[in-house]
Amino acid sequence: MDMAKGLLRPTAFAGVVVSLVLVLAGCQDGDGPDAAADGRPVVIAPGRPGEDARTLSPEQAAKERPDDSPNAADHGYVRHMIEHHRQALTMTALAPDRASGDAVKRLAERISAAQKPEIGAMEGWLAKHPAPAAAAGGHDHHAMPGMATEQQLKELSEARGAAFDRLFLTLMIAHHEGALKMAGEVLAGGNNVTVEEMANDVVVQQTAEIHRMRAMG
Repeated sequence: MDMAKGLLRPTAFAGVVVSLVLVLAGCQDGDGPDAAADGRPVVIAPGRPGEDARTLSPEQAAKERPDDSPNAADHGYVRHMIEHHRQALTMTALAPDRASGDAVKRLAERISAAQKPEIGAMEGWLAKHPAPAAAAGGHDHHAMPGMATEQQLKELSEARGAAFDRLFLTLMIAHHEGALKMAGEVLAGGNNVTVEEMANDVVVQQTAEIHRMRAMG
C-alpha cells in the first residue's frame, strides 16, 4: 500500500486562509470597491463555484476561520519526533567511516540533510506553542515506534563494511516505518495545521526513502 496516499489528508484551514483576501482601505484610496463605506478594511471571501463572493469584516472572517489550536496529540508528536529524528542523525553520522559503498553513504547524507532542518522547524514550533506543564513530561524513547535500542546502536557502531550496510538499512527502514506510524496518528488526532503539514512532509519523504532502502537491501 502507498503509505503517502493513505495518510495524506487535505488541509481545510489552509484553504480558508488562502481564500480570504484582506484589502486595506488605505490601499484603495478609501473609495475602492473593496473598502467599507466607513473606510474600514474588509475581507473578500470568494464563494463556492457558482456562488458570489461575500464581503466580511475582519472580525467576521476571524470567526469563520477554523480553530487550529494545538492539542495534546500535536504537542506529543512534535516532542517525540524531535527525539526520533535525533536518533536518525546519530545513525547517519556513523555511515561515512563505516559504510562499504557510496550508496549507503549518500543515503545517510540525504537523511541527515533533510532531518536537521526539520528538527529546527519543530523546535521553533514548540517555542511558539509551549506545551502545558502537565503534557511536557518525559517519555521513554524506546516506546516510540521504530526507535533502535542501545544494543542495536552499539552493534551498528561496531559494524564495518557490508555488515554495517545491512544493519543500517534494516534499522533505518524500521525507524522510518515508525515515523510514518507517528505521523499517521497525529494526522488522525491532531488539530494544528502546521503540525499537519510537517507530518505530511514526513510521510512523503520517508515513504520514498523506505522504497529506496528496500531496493538497496
